[in-house]
Amino acid sequence: MTNPLALSVLDQTPVPEGSTGPDALQNSIDLARLADELGYRRYWLAEHHNGPLLAGPSPEVLIGPIATVTSRLRVGSGGVMLPHYSPLKVAESFSVLAGLFGDRIDLGIGRAPGTDPFTTYALQRDRRQAAPDDFPDQLAELLALLEERIPPDHPFARLSKLPGRPYAPEPWLLGSSPQSGIWAAQTGLPYAFADFINPDGAAIAQRYRSEFRDSHRLAAPRLAVGVSVICAETDEEAWHLAASGRMTMTLLRRGRLIPVPPPEKALRFLQSEGQPLEGTPPGRRLVAGAPDTVAARLREVAAAYGAEELIVVTITYDHGARRRSYELLAEAFGLTAAEPALERAASA
Repeated sequence: MTNPLALSVLDQTPVPEGSTGPDALQNSIDLARLADELGYRRYWLAEHHNGPLLAGPSPEVLIGPIATVTSRLRVGSGGVMLPHYSPLKVAESFSVLAGLFGDRIDLGIGRAPGTDPFTTYALQRDRRQAAPDDFPDQLAELLALLEERIPPDHPFARLSKLPGRPYAPEPWLLGSSPQSGIWAAQTGLPYAFADFINPDGAAIAQRYRSEFRDSHRLAAPRLAVGVSVICAETDEEAWHLAASGRMTMTLLRRGRLIPVPPPEKALRFLQSEGQPLEGTPPGRRLVAGAPDTVAARLREVAAAYGAEELIVVTITYDHGARRRSYELLAEAFGLTAAEPALERAASA
């Protein structure tokens, strides 16, 4: 008997047109509460910088408030873009979170900048030259710090124990390219593949599994796939809602960043561009439709990757529609909702 497919949330903290960053941040906290009640496995916060579309540049800052208002979810980063930071600072920050919230903290690690070259430069501490491309060394250092495996002859061997010990975050490697899968396999890490960026990752996932090295971190490969999803009462309503994200992605490819527009505005834009009112642009995948439609398609995606878990990212103009999408998806997959507080009290 195969294990049931786990569902999780990737929250990019979208900012609707006419709204504000603080509104979007409060929406993230609200959505996390809902995901916790519905039975999702984990709730990851993305890292994006300097744009009007997404209000989440600091997942490590959002993790604490969200872990505080939830109880069942694992909470983490999806992910921390390690090239911007000192491995020690990342290790310390996530150790503090693990110390506060025990074994509920995930540390998803990415290599992509999460922004444009100008902002990448602004994020650098030393701007005299471009930052070195040394991600494998950064990753090895971060893992050694988290696991207290710094070699005795290493320059950092005398660093003190991290403050959250004995608790530690669970590290994951994130990616959308073959190289990320190779690194995840070589280091024995669980791997989260971004299908919503690159929908042609099945071969990458297969290579990760076949080349995976048993390690003290993980005895067998573990794969999650991030998928863009909009679920609504009907297929037609789902594609209506999807117009907002399709407009933002069309303009993003042209170098224009905008807040998430209302569907009616987005539909007018798509019509002016001669785009069909349903379907996704080349090189992207969006699973949209009624619950049965979406559930069937997501199971196909999971089977293609051999994934045990799907991490669902949903962007809509209306926060209520985003909440409803996750509710319908939870129902379609039979997630186990938390008991209402009064029922729990009566059964105690």
